[in-house]
Amino acid sequence: MGKSEQRELASRMAVLLAHLLKWQYQPARQCKNWQHTIRTQRKEVSYVLKEAPSLHTKFRDEPWTEIVWDKAKSQVENETGMDIDTFPETCPWNIADVLKEGWLPGESL
Repeated sequence: MGKSEQRELASRMAVLLAHLLKWQYQPARQCKNWQHTIRTQRKEVSYVLKEAPSLHTKFRDEPWTEIVWDKAKSQVENETGMDIDTFPETCPWNIADVLKEGWLPGESL
């Protein structure tokens, strides 16, 4: 598995998780564009995993998942102005749900 595939997977996952965070924490701002981005990132993650199946192990790598989660939270903080401490320390969703087509986190906390 190449470093570029690892970076692409991390980048796509961070964008996907960031949009899922925005979906859950900003229900009044939910829009078709967010849904489109979520759908697109899921497809792109799927493509990366098909090209480099060994990257599936990254989802079991705690340091990697922590880095990706932190990137997602930082992205949401930068885009929305929300305090990063608003979000859970670790990802509250299981990876199967995150990657499942059509799944969205609950609209209310």
